[in-house]
Amino acid sequence: MASEKILDQKKQIVSEITDKIKNSESVILFQYQGLSVAELTELRNKLREQNAEVRVYKNTLLKRACDDLNIDLTGFLEGPNAILFGESLLEPIKVISEYAKDHDKLDIRIGILSGSVADKDVIKEYATIPSREGLLTMLAGGMIQYVKDLSIALNLYAEKMEGEN
Repeated sequence: MASEKILDQKKQIVSEITDKIKNSESVILFQYQGLSVAELTELRNKLREQNAEVRVYKNTLLKRACDDLNIDLTGFLEGPNAILFGESLLEPIKVISEYAKDHDKLDIRIGILSGSVADKDVIKEYATIPSREGLLTMLAGGMIQYVKDLSIALNLYAEKMEGEN
């Protein structure tokens, strides 16, 4: 039977996982088997730039934390898994999706996005959304078109008025 000290450590880890899931906008569960230590370190560094972190926990402890939060990840907690915790929603998903394209050993399995379970297809859709700066650029480009059209129309109207005089 496990000692009281070990049980307390496990409870503390489950509590830590639960808090991280609650406080993260994006949580991605992925398999990393086959990646070298250097590749995993490179991924961690890229994610750290986006205020995200990768942790590896025992699947049983992760399952307990998910059970505490009423999140069902049945079927995904098998084999060597790592879990990504991101403060923002899109940027960590973009980073890990791009990394998965270049490294076929990395397999995104499932995610928890803004508190809801999301499958692989939903995560791929989120990865295609432009960044905030990209969306603002698109918005500004669309808005400037109306101003440009208005200025052309006013210029033509002014030329027409001059021609009548």
